[in-house]
Amino acid sequence: MSSLTYDLTLAGLSVGSAAALTGIGLIVTYRATGVLNFAHGAVAMVCAYALRQCVVEWGWPLWAGAAVTLLVLAPGLGVLLERFVFRPLAVLGGDPAQTLVASIGVFVLLVGGAALVWGQGARDDAPDLVPEDPWRQLAVVLVLAAGVAAVIRWTRFGRELRAVVDDRRLAVLGGIDADRVAAAGWAFGSFTAGLTGVLLAPYVRLDPYGLPLLVMEVVAVAVAARMRSLTVAVVVALGIGVAQSQLTRLHPSGWGEPLLQAVGANLFVVALLVAALVLPGIGTRDALARTATARVPTPPGAWIVAMVLFLLPLGFAGSDLQTSVQVPALAVVLLSLVVVTGRGGQISLGQAAYAGLGALFTALLAAGRFPGLPRLPELAALAAAVVLVAPLGLLTGWPAIGRHGLALALATFAVGVGVSRFVFAQPYATSGLSLGRPAGFDGDRAYYVLELVLLGGALLATRGLRRGRTGRALAAMRDHEPGASAAGVQVPSLKLLAFVSGAALAALGGGLLGMGLRAFDPGAFDPVRGLLWFAAVVVLGADSTLGALAAAALLVGLDAGARGGVAAALIGLLAVFVGRFPGGPYDTLRAAAERLRLRRRAALTPLGARVRRRLRPVREAGAAP
Repeated sequence: MSSLTYDLTLAGLSVGSAAALTGIGLIVTYRATGVLNFAHGAVAMVCAYALRQCVVEWGWPLWAGAAVTLLVLAPGLGVLLERFVFRPLAVLGGDPAQTLVASIGVFVLLVGGAALVWGQGARDDAPDLVPEDPWRQLAVVLVLAAGVAAVIRWTRFGRELRAVVDDRRLAVLGGIDADRVAAAGWAFGSFTAGLTGVLLAPYVRLDPYGLPLLVMEVVAVAVAARMRSLTVAVVVALGIGVAQSQLTRLHPSGWGEPLLQAVGANLFVVALLVAALVLPGIGTRDALARTATARVPTPPGAWIVAMVLFLLPLGFAGSDLQTSVQVPALAVVLLSLVVVTGRGGQISLGQAAYAGLGALFTALLAAGRFPGLPRLPELAALAAAVVLVAPLGLLTGWPAIGRHGLALALATFAVGVGVSRFVFAQPYATSGLSLGRPAGFDGDRAYYVLELVLLGGALLATRGLRRGRTGRALAAMRDHEPGASAAGVQVPSLKLLAFVSGAALAALGGGLLGMGLRAFDPGAFDPVRGLLWFAAVVVLGADSTLGALAAAALLVGLDAGARGGVAAALIGLLAVFVGRFPGGPYDTLRAAAERLRLRRRAALTPLGARVRRRLRPVREAGAAP
């Protein structure tokens, strides 16, 4: 027994060391720039793929590949991100919402780019940089943490770093090169991300989606350390790693066995839920500024064009029609983000969880496997699933009452990851589950008509929430929450309404997606999808229903018509520049056209030209001595 305990402790130290590296990198980046780098996991994944490319594909020696990956590529990525993505945002005032969206955009861009370059399949031949010796990995972590702590506490650079975080503009006035400090923080943070990726890759599935999410699940150690204490982050990471390893010894029996085993295997996710939902929030500034699409009129004829485009697939057949079936369902899911984020101004990174629950509940109700309820026809099952999922919007709505910005983003992300790990990934909930289509709508064309009808209903519901007294109250809460509260708006109730309504719409869209695919696919509702959907809605106009429709068509169309990852790469690229173009593509193009029009020299009418010719001699005579 003692030998088993020792072996499990060593395994836990190995996992905890990788988590500690992630915590160190996130804390250093946050303290240097004030940004929680959501792209940390994506950078880790890219570096793991790069090392594999150098060693396995190109035949480089391991030391050469590691040197290029960790000492050139990883820090270089950090410097590039700071220089071209986050520095412009800092110069413009460092709006937390735009910074968060840009960070998510980098995540999505790197994930999509990796899928394009290396494919979406998992690789199991990643090179082993450090022998499987937990003590060596622990030594690396402890030395790194001690060195960083010493630099921050006792060096001039550390004092400059603290000054930049406290007040960037005041630090610049004091002669500190804030750009250099931020670049160094990003370079070091990316180095730790790369080291984490190459250490984890030999022992986990190396693919563009799994590894980034696995790394981001351990963000709990940085949040538990309040994004400040390296010592606390290392201790928490090692403690959770050892505890998770020791829990594998337990073999519970009874009805709670699957859930307890899931908790034991995902203790970092449990810690993320506790850190995000229970501990006091960090980064409590406002969530989203008023979106420019709320002030920009809809382009003339845009709704007619949208209707024509959505009716066009009725003339398709075969695989084209099968692909088009996904568009209206995804549009309904994205409309939920229009309600929560665009109109309510609340950051929600967990909408994929509600969409997945809608699909899962629909399948369970249609199969007669939902506890306490009889078997229902598919259409009735979909309606019942929407009713059942809507109250679950309180899981993210309740934390939103006291959290804003980064704290709310973490809370909603934690809920999405928790639902994915403890519900979608567990066989006790999803094994042997299939999902058919409603009677009379089994064919793709008939089902597409049903989707269009339900999409129309969702558009009317969204319009109702965006107009009238409720819409004005939501807009006031979004624009200035303290002012809205002072004016008598019931802000907590409105937040709950936004999240509950968003959960209902997401469940409706998720159920439609599941029936369109004729199965419940957990991968379709992965937390990474939630980040992609959030970025797509924000960059195409968070408060625009047309933007949601366009985003759905773009996401489905690009991935179906090109290699997987194109849509993610494009959305990520747009999100990266959200700080420079906060109003979305349409507002940017409209403003550019307006500037070009104003630059043109005005042409006089024939009457004006004659008047000017007659006035010119008079001016010349008056100017003569």
